[in-house]
Amino acid sequence: MNKSAYQKFFIAAVSTVFIVGTITVDATSRHPVRGNNGVVSSSSRIASEVGVDILKQGGNAVDAAIATAFAMAVTWPTAGNIGGGGFMIYHGADGESTAFDFREKAPLASTKTMYLDENGDIRNNSNHASILAVGVPGTVAGMELAHQRFGSLEWSALLQPAIDLARGGMPISWQLHGSFKRLNNYWQQYPSSGKIFLHDDGSFYQPDEIWKQPDLAKTLERIQAHGKDGFYKGETAQLIADHMTANGGIITLKDLEKYEAVEREPIRGNYRGYEIVSMPPPSSGGVAIVQMLNILEGFDLKEIGHNSALYLHLLTEAMRRAYADRANFLGDSDFNEDLPIATLTSKEHAAKQRETIMMHSASESDPAKFAQLYESDETTHFSVVDKDGNMVSLTYTLENGYGSKIVVEGAGFLLNNEMGDFNAQPGVTNERGTIGTIANQIRPEQRMLSSMSPTIVAKDGVPLFATGTPGGRTIINTTLQTILNVIDHDMNIAQAIDAPRIHHQWLPNVTRMESGSFSADTVALYEQRNHVIQSTRSIGTAMGVYRDPKTGVLSGAADPRAEDGGAVAW
Repeated sequence: MNKSAYQKFFIAAVSTVFIVGTITVDATSRHPVRGNNGVVSSSSRIASEVGVDILKQGGNAVDAAIATAFAMAVTWPTAGNIGGGGFMIYHGADGESTAFDFREKAPLASTKTMYLDENGDIRNNSNHASILAVGVPGTVAGMELAHQRFGSLEWSALLQPAIDLARGGMPISWQLHGSFKRLNNYWQQYPSSGKIFLHDDGSFYQPDEIWKQPDLAKTLERIQAHGKDGFYKGETAQLIADHMTANGGIITLKDLEKYEAVEREPIRGNYRGYEIVSMPPPSSGGVAIVQMLNILEGFDLKEIGHNSALYLHLLTEAMRRAYADRANFLGDSDFNEDLPIATLTSKEHAAKQRETIMMHSASESDPAKFAQLYESDETTHFSVVDKDGNMVSLTYTLENGYGSKIVVEGAGFLLNNEMGDFNAQPGVTNERGTIGTIANQIRPEQRMLSSMSPTIVAKDGVPLFATGTPGGRTIINTTLQTILNVIDHDMNIAQAIDAPRIHHQWLPNVTRMESGSFSADTVALYEQRNHVIQSTRSIGTAMGVYRDPKTGVLSGAADPRAEDGGAVAW
């Protein structure tokens, strides 16, 4: 599809269902989109369309995922990125599965106390809101590594749609219009960002107005021509290093040259005969999901009833225990050789934890142990399945929405603020949410702990469905509930994603519950078990794809909680 065709596609988009040729996009839920040749589900309808177009050119699921990722760097600046990082799970129809880690790293000049003042307190939220919060980006390296392993189309073909979108422009959505206005104080603070998100006269882009990003197009062209070296070396790298030097940052050319994405062995579990394939550390998601599934396997959840008071109680207790272990034990495995992953994901550990669950009363969350550090909700996820049944589940992020809010001068892309995911105050843990455990303290070149949980569920070695979500700490529990909804409650992928959700993360000792989604009786019975409820508008925005093992029909769904999300089937 050429540049003008992409623009026409965007302009023609509506909020429910629309068809482009043989492609159906459904932004509603309950009923998934279906096809025989492939599905892409993401937070950006145009990016999903890009991915499907790659499938139509003969590309596989990895090709489509790479093209979608680069397209989202143009269309979804709140989280789509080349200046951030993330994780990818791949599961082939032949049974091969693997994990790609392209999480950001701490710069070489980092120290474990770099954000602290003379009193040991964090200076002015500098670990989240300053150029010192930027980690060495990983996305471009991760996409190249995945392409080297499984790509089938030429690298240049996968970058071209994103380049066309950046140079030719795209209509501003209401969501982008609102977020650009909301963040205007940052555009005033960072002139290089204001050049991108505001008109030259300082006025805002209006809905349906064409937004062009020529500097980003040039950066993408360098990546297209030189692969990873087009980002970590040469002109783009120099632009990053110069911007750091001019603004008090610490990422250098050496940091960029040294960055490598890593292929890792996935976390694997088994739940009621289904194989769970998820992300290992520095993601905490795979370990926690397998741990919770192991605990819950001892209960007949189908008989107990979906989202009944007892069901929600059991989910909460499993969440409480997994998140406590997460805080205590997990970090970057390259810097922590003794992470007890085998123990945490074992059936034996789950059985011991299951025995401590009281059926009619909530357990205690002890704030004297370990609390949970803040992690932004602004991440994005997409899932892909191709005509052969190969699947990709990919989650990546800038951390906060629009990351650090800092655009690299002359390069046109946003930088992350992922350093805030480290434990910035070593040894300090309190009930306000500070955590100071050793495993996730700052060390040069260490990857920060994450909740991102791209996951693929398989049956008899064949991928069945892929799922994942943004949502900070809620990512793990959203992914868990989507899996339970399919396996235990026989929901299709759209119903599984649409269903109401809860979230508990051990500390603070409250359960976030989507408001208006549970009956008054259920809420009352749940509260009788001594749970404290905090209402919230929504939890997560999951994206999933599914392959029917009997018919081979492919389906997918974008979470209706995602304003601009879309699943595209071919």
